[in-house]
Amino acid sequence: MFQSFETTADPTAGPGRLARLRDHLRGEGLAGFIVPRADVHQGEYVAARDERLGWLTGFTGSAGFAVVLPEVAGVFIDGRYRVQVKQQVDLAVFTPVPWPEVKPGDWMRANLAEGVVGFDPWLHTADEIAKLQETLAGSEVKLRGVANAVDAIWPDQPAAPCGAAFVHPMEFAGESSEAKRARLAEVLRAAGQDVAVITLPDSLCWLLNLRGADVPRNPILHGFALLRADATVDLYVDAAKMRDVVLDAGVRLHPVEKFAAGLPKLAGVVRVDKATAPLAVSQAIKKGRVVWGDDPCRLPKARKNPVEVEGMRQAHLRDGAAVVEFLAWLDDAAPKGGLTEIDVVTALEGYRRATNALHDISFDTICGAGPNGAIMHYRVTAESNRAVGQNELLLVDSGAQFKDGTTDITRTVAVGDPGAEARACYTRVLQGMIAISRVRWPKGLAGRDLDALARFNLWTAGQDFDHGTGHGVGAFLSVHEGPQRLSRVSEVPLEPGMILSNEPGYYREGAFGIRLENLIVVEEAPALPGGDAHRTQLGFETLTFVPLDRRLILTDRLSPDERDWLNAYHAAVLAKLGARVSAFALAWLQAACAPL
Repeated sequence: MFQSFETTADPTAGPGRLARLRDHLRGEGLAGFIVPRADVHQGEYVAARDERLGWLTGFTGSAGFAVVLPEVAGVFIDGRYRVQVKQQVDLAVFTPVPWPEVKPGDWMRANLAEGVVGFDPWLHTADEIAKLQETLAGSEVKLRGVANAVDAIWPDQPAAPCGAAFVHPMEFAGESSEAKRARLAEVLRAAGQDVAVITLPDSLCWLLNLRGADVPRNPILHGFALLRADATVDLYVDAAKMRDVVLDAGVRLHPVEKFAAGLPKLAGVVRVDKATAPLAVSQAIKKGRVVWGDDPCRLPKARKNPVEVEGMRQAHLRDGAAVVEFLAWLDDAAPKGGLTEIDVVTALEGYRRATNALHDISFDTICGAGPNGAIMHYRVTAESNRAVGQNELLLVDSGAQFKDGTTDITRTVAVGDPGAEARACYTRVLQGMIAISRVRWPKGLAGRDLDALARFNLWTAGQDFDHGTGHGVGAFLSVHEGPQRLSRVSEVPLEPGMILSNEPGYYREGAFGIRLENLIVVEEAPALPGGDAHRTQLGFETLTFVPLDRRLILTDRLSPDERDWLNAYHAAVLAKLGARVSAFALAWLQAACAPL
């Protein structure tokens, strides 16, 4: 199914829904309620049933939350969504709050003298609530876990998803579920733990070599699992999803509704991830049995094995050829006029579907023409659809799900002449991408240690961008995957096999947006001739091969090393994709990859 362009945000419904929510809260003796964009699995991507924040406020971004109090309703959003939120919510009743600069506890203290604020303990982690309670300590504002107040007033709330699960075969997984369970069980035994609670959908899918269809675009399966120290698993999933799956003898299937009821019966030492598991999980387990520990799947899942890395390479070559066909078409069609953002999105998806290997796109394509490009996670709708104008920038951020890998690529291209200032900004963003692509670093460093490299040239011009430089990416799983990140707040050491995005940007509200994105994989850095061999270094292998727009590059501002990297990259693009594209696209590709 091609991407839909229906409008999901409805600012006009917000005031009435907010009034009904406040009426309900008064009836429950509550002064407020917290509405996160989360589900019981704490995944970033949620099903329609769990779009409570969007239903209440109209805001459809992938991160944020609302705090509803008697006199004010704050919608907390980070730097990616500060333009978008103003367009999607009724500003007469909802107040955008810059987060994390403004902490929710501080904001609640400032806007509520006293009272009880409710929250759904299935939609918040133990870590999240503990930090909020710490901020509220000493005030007359108290927190209380309650039944979900939005569900109580949502008359036509969609049903829980029930997408069919399917097996992710060894040819793509590279390791059997039995082997994964055995090595993680050994970790539990070494730590003196009897069972680990698994609540993250991508962890469950990775551990059992399963995929599903419970949220749009990402092939994940909703459910819960208990990984035992004997390497067996109790899997809690709706049986209707599992009709086409044969589980091995070490996996026992249970109805999903029995998960919560079974938690108080767990014996021994129970490992729970304070940062990812819902608070309700640890609250249900008998006192004294819980030990906090990371989800045991997260790091092994992030460290892709050689089969997964090779699958990602092949997926990116297939996807790169489709994107080149699209860019060749766009370069021919856009100057003629008449194109809209929806035309561009539809054409790109068509080229991907023409590979006959596409499972789905990996997220709704972001296509921002001119000023819409400054809305970082802009999603075109029939109402917002803008013509692709002349002499402006066009930002296209898109990706694909293939059974051998997940892609995510952004290119910003010129339509006509967007001007000297746009080219200068583009060049600084490109220099940031090149810096991350070229960097070598001593083993043990984290994303926060590298993030500034992508920003250096922007900082020298007084510019920056309000998102991380890179997120983790799954292998035919979630296009956003933790715990690895290129971000000033990421403390997770980077390790070989971790796949991340490399996507610096710059956004000028009301004018244009620029983002360039390749996917990269951590590898052991190749030896340097005559180099110092006493210290192990890591580096990045680039996975994405698609040209960057030479028309937007101020070549004289690139250093010799930057120019050499870009010329080598373009030579590799031509060598890898030349035989995969049509004659028409090949002619375009040869010109796009010409040396600077």
